[in-house]
Formats: sequence, structure tokens, C-alpha cells
Amino acid sequence: MKVSPSLLPILRSRTQGELLALVLLHPEREYSITELAADVGVTPTAVLREVDRLTGGGILAERKVGRSRLVRARTDTPLYGPLSDLMSVSFGPLPLLTEALAGLEGVRRAYIYGSWAARYNGEPGPPPADVDVLAVGDPDPDALFDLAEDVSRRLRREVNVHRVSAEAWQAPTDDPFLTSVRERPLVELNLDVEA
Repeated sequence: MKVSPSLLPILRSRTQGELLALVLLHPEREYSITELAADVGVTPTAVLREVDRLTGGGILAERKVGRSRLVRARTDTPLYGPLSDLMSVSFGPLPLLTEALAGLEGVRRAYIYGSWAARYNGEPGPPPADVDVLAVGDPDPDALFDLAEDVSRRLRREVNVHRVSAEAWQAPTDDPFLTSVRERPLVELNLDVEA
């Protein structure tokens, strides 16, 4: 069961926040219900309920192709700009970092940790000032730095990326940094989802 959305408590659920962030931050794309369910990690039935609410409220648009429903952001309403900005600063790290890191060679796994991950997991507190990311693998450090800069611009907040080898991440350790990261909430990015 998903916890309440401490990242933006005005939302009804974390699923709603994740779905809105995914669709509103990619206004050029259409998503099938199956894609949304896979990306958000809930059932197609749960996605359908949210899509019905959001299309009914004029926030999303849909069209039918055969038996499929395709969903996209409605960018022609006064709500789009402010709502897109809210989703970017609250739930935006999840879809934008997933998209960016899935395309970077050498990244095996990736996690968000720190205060953003704590809020995502329901821990109360002020909005996080930055986003901490752990990239597991051997990506090019310069490419990783450029990626962090690009996502920082899109999120309008600092993104700090730390790189660790797969061997170091899997092995027992007394490294204070890795110990601290492992003991706090983590949000694993699903790098297998197609963009």
C-alpha cells in the first residue's frame, strides 16, 4: 500500500502525484493505461480511476485507439502551467531521474535517498531543498555530472549524484556514507521502464 503524499499533502494520494508528474512533465507524450500502471507501479484499475478523475476535471485528455485509451496532459488550460510546476518540485524527481539514468550507460541501479526519499515514504517535514541520488555501477563521471546539472535545471533544485560500484554497494561495509544511505529510506528508480 502506498503511503500518503508528504511531498505535496494537498494531493489525495501518492499514486495521483506520481501519475500527474509523469504525464504533466512529458506533455509531448501519450501513455496507455498499461504504460501508466507499469510506470507508477499500481494496477491498471487504479490508474483508470485516477485517469477518469483527471480527465473529468480537464487536467488530462484522452483518446481511444481501438480498445486502448491514450492519455496526455492538457496544455491548453490555465491549470497546466502552475500544476506542472507543482508536480516538478514535488514528485518530479522520480520520472525525470528515471528517464535520465535509464539512458546512461554503466548505471545498473539507482536510488534517491535523503530527505526527498524520506518525504516520499511518508516522513513529515519541510519540502526538501535538494535531491540526493546514488548511481550504482560504472557510468562516466562527466556524463553523470552533466545529467545531474540537466535534471537540476528541470527540477529547479540541486541534484547531488553519488556514484558507487556495484561490488561496493552489494558488499558488507563500515563506510559511514554507505551505512547512512542504507539505514535511511531509499526510493529505487525503475530503470527497466521504457521511456
